[in-house]
Amino acid sequence: MSLAAHLEALGLPLVEEQLKHPTVAGIAGGDLDEAVFRSWLEQDYLFLLDYVRVFSRLAWQAPAAHLGDLVDLAHATFHEELSLHRSLAAEFGADLEGASKGPVCAAYTRFLLDSAASYGEGLAALYPCMWGYSTLGLRLAENPPAEPRYRRWVDTYADPGFAELTRRCAQMIDEAGPDRERAERFFLEGMRHEIDFWSVPL
Repeated sequence: MSLAAHLEALGLPLVEEQLKHPTVAGIAGGDLDEAVFRSWLEQDYLFLLDYVRVFSRLAWQAPAAHLGDLVDLAHATFHEELSLHRSLAAEFGADLEGASKGPVCAAYTRFLLDSAASYGEGLAALYPCMWGYSTLGLRLAENPPAEPRYRRWVDTYADPGFAELTRRCAQMIDEAGPDRERAERFFLEGMRHEIDFWSVPL
């Protein structure tokens, strides 16, 4: 089993835990309190700005074969994911530019930016966000919410293009070949941050 596949197997129970979280369940049902989603949008917008910086820091260390992959990931995050957030912000009345990081967001982005000092470990640390959202999107798309705004959110992460970016990230992890135990530790810490992130500040 490849390292990325091994990490995914470790992460599956934690994806199931996320699916049971009230925020995720509310998105799935299309009945999440708008104030909760508005807060999540603001926090995730700030998170994604630093996520772009994480990709950029890793790109500086990347072998030539994967420099373009990391640039593509940074570009997709900045131009596609953040565009979705700006669009949804207008519909939910979120204040993206005026928002400030809550403790959970600050801890997660600090962890990722610090982890990116090491190429292989940085990839393992960020993989829970890429792979986790792709997996959540596919699961939620099996019975998508009728509410169109939440449906658009689900469709974004269930999109085959997003799954392809995730596969490219998995390939980079396998080729980087970080120490297996350390990769597990960074990946699982990232998964714990992912779970915590759904409990948004109100």
